[in-house]
Amino acid sequence: MKKIIISFPSYKIDIECELNETNIAQQIYQILPQQARVHLWGEEIYFELPLNLPNENPTLDVEIGDVGWWPEGNCFCIFFGRTPISTSSKPKPYSEVTIIGKIKLEKDTIEKLKQIKSNSKVVLLKV
Repeated sequence: MKKIIISFPSYKIDIECELNETNIAQQIYQILPQQARVHLWGEEIYFELPLNLPNENPTLDVEIGDVGWWPEGNCFCIFFGRTPISTSSKPKPYSEVTIIGKIKLEKDTIEKLKQIKSNSKVVLLKV
């Protein structure tokens, strides 16, 4: 398992993420470091990366703390709560994603992520 840091410099927030063994996760790891601008969709942070990869294991079933790849937007997604189409307390992606990892959930991780505003800078770094 490869570890990365998801950093939000304006907020002084660094979150550890463990990538899984999917091809998508490995491809993302290879292009790091990367930076982007954040978009929000409910309690989901997503941002575009310079990769065009199809889903490997498409699913709509995600958990809080999951990190996914959304091929429709070439986006890295962090699920940390309800999205606009959630029918329970679980996040629900807009369309199918491939789970590529999980963020380290510490006691204040979700509260930190709730502070992030749209258009904020995010940086992905190898550990």
